[in-house]
Amino acid sequence: MDQKNFIVAIVLSVLIIVGWQAVFPPAKTPPPTQTASTTASGPAPAPSGASITPGAPGAPGAPQAPATAPAAMSLDQALAQSPRITFKTPELLGSISLKGGRIDDVQLVKHRQEVDPNSPPVEVLAPVGTEHAYYAEFGWSASDAALKMPGPDSVWTTDQKTLEAGKPVHMTWDNGQGLVFALDITIDEQFMFAVKQSVDNKTDKQVTLYPWALIVRYGEHKAEGSTVLHEGPYGVFNGSLKELGYADFKDNKQQKFQTTGGWVGFTDKYWMATLIPDQKSKVDVTVKGTGAGANIKYQIDYVGSPVTVAPGATGSTEGHLFAGAKIVRMIDAYRDKLGIDRFDLTIDWGYFSFFTKPLFWLLEWLYVQLGNFGLAILVLTVIVKAVFFPLANKSYAAMSKMKALQPEMEKMKQRYGDDRTRLNQEMMQLYRREKVNPAAGCLPIVVQIPVFFALYKVLYTSIEMRHQPFFGWIKDLSAPDPLTILTGFGMIHWQVPEILHFFNIGIWPLIMGVTMYMQQKLNPAPTDPVQARVFQFLPIMFTFMMAQFQAGLVIYWAWSNTLSIAQQYFIMRRHGMPIGKAKAATVPAVANGGGGESGGGKKSGKGSKKG
Repeated sequence: MDQKNFIVAIVLSVLIIVGWQAVFPPAKTPPPTQTASTTASGPAPAPSGASITPGAPGAPGAPQAPATAPAAMSLDQALAQSPRITFKTPELLGSISLKGGRIDDVQLVKHRQEVDPNSPPVEVLAPVGTEHAYYAEFGWSASDAALKMPGPDSVWTTDQKTLEAGKPVHMTWDNGQGLVFALDITIDEQFMFAVKQSVDNKTDKQVTLYPWALIVRYGEHKAEGSTVLHEGPYGVFNGSLKELGYADFKDNKQQKFQTTGGWVGFTDKYWMATLIPDQKSKVDVTVKGTGAGANIKYQIDYVGSPVTVAPGATGSTEGHLFAGAKIVRMIDAYRDKLGIDRFDLTIDWGYFSFFTKPLFWLLEWLYVQLGNFGLAILVLTVIVKAVFFPLANKSYAAMSKMKALQPEMEKMKQRYGDDRTRLNQEMMQLYRREKVNPAAGCLPIVVQIPVFFALYKVLYTSIEMRHQPFFGWIKDLSAPDPLTILTGFGMIHWQVPEILHFFNIGIWPLIMGVTMYMQQKLNPAPTDPVQARVFQFLPIMFTFMMAQFQAGLVIYWAWSNTLSIAQQYFIMRRHGMPIGKAKAATVPAVANGGGGESGGGKKSGKGSKKG
């Protein structure tokens, strides 16, 4: 029974780690203000009941991007299509197009596409004309169709050629009808753009305008991660997180929301582009897709409350655009500094966020002290072992008793043959007489499942782990071990087909499997031959299963196993237990309930094979 419980606990732990969010994805509870429609044609509805002419120019909604993207061209060619304002900060490099006033060229200075530091920088936003155009715009619309509004083809003017951190650039566009529009764009030293939209009314009539902002993304997008991590459109609406998939907007579908506060945008595994409206103003949000195949585009936009501008007066509003890496400390700092509602949810910490995020903070603190995330993981493992020391102590003492009872249990099996009911009754009496809990060995594994899953989530989600080296051949703890069997452990250079990845086992997964086997040899052997064979197969199964996991997670498990082996060996020696199979000479002492291995003993020890 104890071995059944042990095996079930291990298998369940893996299912939880690997399959939980795939089988049970987070519930997508829509905010109460959500409405949905099945077409993406036509402009966004007018706020506050303003009457509009559907499809008319200048309608109070965000404009539509071109239905199809132009033929793909190089980045340099695309950038040359419009005069630009360039910028370079400690974190960002890029430019703003004066045509459309688009923020459409953003690259990350400190993050590369590959581990090689000479590889190209990560591209967050890209101009129209490139293969995957991706940009943000800010503008105005009006109920009066006769008023000319700035749009995608409007060319703004400025006397500035560069944008510096903390120093805004001033751009203007005159509609020729007495309205002068302005964009004042500021960038900080990290990833946030502040955009002040204003309009100067030089007419003799009052005008009512509607501010909008949008993000457009062209092309099909394959998630870099999996169902464990959300990638795609998402946002916080009235305090509730809403995660949407790209597939939700195929066939020209759209969804609409209303919210006060919050944010909307697109997220990838490590990067995002997010619009942040005035947190005190009510906005109408639309998420939609148009086109199909290579020509599909996705758009997220919001339309703010109407701004009424008297003759000779100026009206304005302000919003923000985050375009960059999802660095935890920066995200939290923006949330607090700008008062952005639940901005920390831009990082997908999962169901166990209450535990995952503190674990991340501890791991990052250890990294600051040690200078290596791999060493931080090793020390974290020791800390986890120390926290669960009392529980592991009790568990290993119980396992030592169980090992001492093995000869007696084998005799019972021979005595009662196929009478499973009588055999189970006698075994339970034996457990009670010797004060042994057969499930005690499973407890450390069960309680450490959240630790294992949380570390898995941290390694998989946080950009802080990306491209972080350990020692030797491990150059990226967030990626699988690169030295694998099918590459001759680095001597054969070829692209292993995806169908063979299951068999492509690296050095660290092999080390993990060996440590798991060694720890298994210290455990009580199952009396049932079938259980024994299954139990012996577990290290092999886990070696294959862990082959494609992040190297940091495999290192954690292998080190945890090693610590558990040392602890368990020490406890068994302290209790006088032989290492390996229990000897028949111990049976009389056990059967008589006397000393030897079954006599309770002092408790010491630790953890489980999983850590």
